[in-house]
Order: sequence, then C-alpha cells, then structure tokens
Amino acid sequence: MDEAALITQAADGDVNAYNTLVLHYQQMAYGVAYRIMGDGDSAADATQEAFISAYRALSRFRGGSFKAWLMRIVTNQCYDELRRRKRRPKASLDALYVEDESPDPDGSFITHTENPEAYAQRMDLQAAILDCLQDLPEDQRAVAVLCDVEGFSYEEIAESVDAALGTVKSRLSRARSKLRDCLQGFTELLPAEYRLTGEG
Repeated sequence: MDEAALITQAADGDVNAYNTLVLHYQQMAYGVAYRIMGDGDSAADATQEAFISAYRALSRFRGGSFKAWLMRIVTNQCYDELRRRKRRPKASLDALYVEDESPDPDGSFITHTENPEAYAQRMDLQAAILDCLQDLPEDQRAVAVLCDVEGFSYEEIAESVDAALGTVKSRLSRARSKLRDCLQGFTELLPAEYRLTGEG
C-alpha cells in the first residue's frame, strides 16, 4: 500500500483512496476506541466519527506518521464522548460476553484449539483487563492502550495524545502500576508469572 499516494489522492477528494486507508486502519482504530470507551457500540460510533473527522481534516495533515495522526483523532473523539457523558463508563461483563459472538477488536482472542475451560478463563481475564483499564484516568488509559495493546512507539504515542515524551512515559508508568495493582484482585485468572507473591 502506497500510503503517501493514497493520502494525497484522498485529500484531493478521491473517496476510493480514502476507503482504502479506512480499511487498513479501521481494526486498529476500533481496538483503541473499544478499550478507551469500554463498550462496542460507543467504540463503533467513535471510530466512525473519527474517520469522518479525519477525512475532513486531511488537507491539514502535514506529513509524519499518518497512523499517529489518525489515532490522535480517534482518542480525541473518545475523550469528547466521555466528557459528554460526564462520567467514566464501566464495562459490563455481560456485554463483553455478548460481544464475543462477533470478532473482537483485534482478533487476538479467538482460537479454535482451546478447550472450553481455557477459553472461559481467557475471556474472564480479558474482561478483568478491560475492567481495570476503565478504572484508569482517561489520559493514562489512552497511553496504556496505545503502547501495551497496539504496540505504538513512545514517539507515536506522544503525537497521538499531543503530549511531551516525558509526559507519556510518566503516564504509562502510572497506568502500568495501577493496572498491576488492579489485576491482583483477579489473581486466579493471571498466568503464574504475573502474580505477586508478597515476598520481598
């Protein structure tokens, strides 16, 4: 995919070129929105609005990482929606199980070789992680998702959330600490290497 050419064509009004970009990034965009918003419907709405906003703003894209620029629009859209709600939503465990009937945000949780018990335990862990993510402040949640779920570099995260590199590292450190503490409440679901033993 010649991303630079597609961006230029899309900025000139080529809808097909923009659709190619959308298809390339929609899974990542939805995955980020899903983990920030905490539910599938809100994530889908935020992703759709973000792609519309990005199309309208393409003429203002000045180069650099298109992925980071686009994820900045996605995260801002999520923040705007959360502010409108005036509260942080809590993920419903029931909703997570219902949503598992369709493909999950990044496809990494689906396998056909597990036994039912292992699958159920993994779904419980997925729900626990999402629940702990929802307890984080919005700014920490965003950097945790972009770094530890989507694999963005610190530089890409800084561009995506419009923050200095040091700020990103500080937020990520605090987010990881809070997530670790939160997940200790679900010790029975964690792989052995992630459990705190209380020693030392």
